[in-house]
Amino acid sequence: MSNAFAPRPFDEFDDEFDLEAGYSVPGAAVPTAADLEPEPYAEPVSDQRQALQFTAPVAPTPVVQPVQDHALSEPPLPAAGFNPVGELVAGASAAFSPPMVSGHTAEVSVPRIAIHVFAERQDTLAAAERAGQDRRLSRATTQIRIGGVAAAVEAYQHEPTPPLIVVECMKDPQTLLWEVDQLAEVCDSGTKVVVVGATNDILLFRELMRRGVSEYLVAPLQPLQLIAAIGGLFADPAQPFVGRSIAFVGARGGTGSSSVAHNTAYAMSERIGANTVIVDYDLPFGTAGLDFNQDPLSGVADALSQPDRLDPVLLDRMMVRCTDKLSLFAAPATLDVDWDISPEAFEEVTTQIRSTAPFVVLDLPHLWSGWMRRTLIAADEVVVVATPDLASLRNAKNMIDLIRQGRPNDAPPRLVLNQVGVPGRPEIPAKDFGAALGVHPSLIIPFDPKVFGAAANNGQMILDAGGKSKAAEAFQTLAQIVSRRELPMIAGPRGKAGKGEGKSMFSGLFKKKS
Repeated sequence: MSNAFAPRPFDEFDDEFDLEAGYSVPGAAVPTAADLEPEPYAEPVSDQRQALQFTAPVAPTPVVQPVQDHALSEPPLPAAGFNPVGELVAGASAAFSPPMVSGHTAEVSVPRIAIHVFAERQDTLAAAERAGQDRRLSRATTQIRIGGVAAAVEAYQHEPTPPLIVVECMKDPQTLLWEVDQLAEVCDSGTKVVVVGATNDILLFRELMRRGVSEYLVAPLQPLQLIAAIGGLFADPAQPFVGRSIAFVGARGGTGSSSVAHNTAYAMSERIGANTVIVDYDLPFGTAGLDFNQDPLSGVADALSQPDRLDPVLLDRMMVRCTDKLSLFAAPATLDVDWDISPEAFEEVTTQIRSTAPFVVLDLPHLWSGWMRRTLIAADEVVVVATPDLASLRNAKNMIDLIRQGRPNDAPPRLVLNQVGVPGRPEIPAKDFGAALGVHPSLIIPFDPKVFGAAANNGQMILDAGGKSKAAEAFQTLAQIVSRRELPMIAGPRGKAGKGEGKSMFSGLFKKKS
């Protein structure tokens, strides 16, 4: 690989650095003062130049991160094939959170569009292929072709352009700009263009934005980088955010996945203070209404029967408000109807509900169908609830393997072992259970029939029925894990945190050592 593919470190600028300076051609004569008058990349203005068809993003503003003092003494960046920003974003996203774009979490939702990718490098082709298989681009149609801007120009002379084109050009900046101008002449109005290049330069970025390019990325690419860039281009300005969906599913019947989902959602709303919505997709046997002592309205059933008519006002009428920060889409829990609903309806309803709250907890039934598969793969976080027995081990392994295959760019599902420690029952040790699945249990909930039975019969949550029990502490911990937020600090009578209040699973990492 050539060093030209690697991002070059920024040079130190002196006080008289002129941003109007353009690129110099090696071997050219030294410019005089008269030669410096034109603007950078100045070319003769023609009628064709005024007809560029690219669609630029709204007010693109590059975010400049402050340089830390210790960075001045660090060694130079490695050469070819290394993209420090891409590696950092991809690693952190896979381990902890979704990719970050300009300071915002990229819980992207790409509409049903066609995306054409023209790549020159093999690693860019591989990254584009992995991005096209990602759950976030499941509704989009991605075509990947070999060749750069020249191949795109040749293709679009005989066919219309799609809503989004991703082109790669590893040539020098002057040639890149010339090829972009050639591409603009064959693009339809409204087409968005993402350019992948080899030069990490703010002057080139500004010039591409001035020409109407929507985004500029530096090779080599990571799949999550490309996904985040595409999602940012098609973000709906009328929708302030896209809520994070957390799917709970049982490895087999009787694991208590619904109880875990409801108590975790309640802990997120009451202890963390985040607005949360519970969606009970177990239409004939859902227990969300019983657990919260609410009359089960046909909220989910009505939404699934008319997904095209959903809007914020109709969704608010269908939901039951349990607390100030917790709402419920209860299942009808009736056997009078044969629930034959298309997977597209489940997908549309989930998408609409995600616009109503930062966190959406999906309580999924123990069955297997097309919509179940698609819902599990499309969720931002998947929690598999199992009991320490052989049937749960087998089913959990099948689920986790399938979800891993369908979500190659995401962290593996989380495993919760429930009902651990039943007297007289032989159990698979948690360590062996996790080793067989390749996933360490995120949480182990002890068997406590007295607390769980009293809460279920009284229509209460564990935090209310047994706030000091180990199960209540476990649900608070799981709420912090899936929401990625800490419990707020609550002051005690003398200005200190009260007993059991304000304790966080992360607080020990930040204690000062005396």
